[in-house]
Amino acid sequence: MHIMNHSLNRSFLQFLLLPALALSFSSCVSKKKFQAQVTKYEYLSDSCDKIRFLLDQCLSEKSGQVSKIHDLQMELESMKRNTSSLVSQLSELSVITKTQAESISRSLENINAKESYIRNMQNAMARKDSLNMALVMALKGALKDVNDKDIDIRIEGSAVFIAISDKLLFPSASIEPAAASKKVLGKVAAVLNSRSDLQFMIEGHTDNKPVLGGTIRDNWDLSVLRATAIARVLQYDYKVDPKRITAAGRSEYLPAAENDSEQGRAQNRRTRIVILPQLDQFMKLIEDGTR
Repeated sequence: MHIMNHSLNRSFLQFLLLPALALSFSSCVSKKKFQAQVTKYEYLSDSCDKIRFLLDQCLSEKSGQVSKIHDLQMELESMKRNTSSLVSQLSELSVITKTQAESISRSLENINAKESYIRNMQNAMARKDSLNMALVMALKGALKDVNDKDIDIRIEGSAVFIAISDKLLFPSASIEPAAASKKVLGKVAAVLNSRSDLQFMIEGHTDNKPVLGGTIRDNWDLSVLRATAIARVLQYDYKVDPKRITAAGRSEYLPAAENDSEQGRAQNRRTRIVILPQLDQFMKLIEDGTR
């Protein structure tokens, strides 16, 4: 169904855009301008595909969570029915005392309370998913002019990940951020500063090539030093509260691709900003639902 909708949406865009392009071309518009419009259309179409893929990914994860909660609800309903039937039968047979009946009734109340808790947790999860999606869309909007091959923004589990290629951030074999890196980091910082409740971790990642000479001993050193360098830029240049920042190095041990080609190694040389899930805020969402 998703593929069909995707095809229909793409066909509809083509139906709307291509006649306009053809009209422009027929009105003595230069071939260069016509090609620019085609390129713009292809970029917008590709961006639409990527956003739709991200949305499907989030909906799929949410569907799995909803299914688990539904199973728990069904189990609780079955327990309630069985317990109620047992109380009724035992009461009719005068087998249990009044105290025992009250104890079973309290158990039923506890089951109802758990059912309410699950329902509130489900609502809180839906809200958290919406907040994460809104954050991803804000980041994608801020970084829309950055090459998609050099930056990747996605939701994994309950965290938001921003992976930035080192070629955007550091000169080769350097731990000092390039001047051009501030264009990207400034846009990320603007989104982070707009959500002052968010805690995040800066992770340095390397390929598996050994570090040769100098004061940097190995890829552990390199990954940590690059993470702390980015932390300093965010703190001192863009006034991000340092209490929100954790800097860490993952060395070569969490690769995004195989290290057996230059292309794969380039993918592995990256810095990730991981916006961490706020468990206390998630619990507050659940507690708010019980009031």
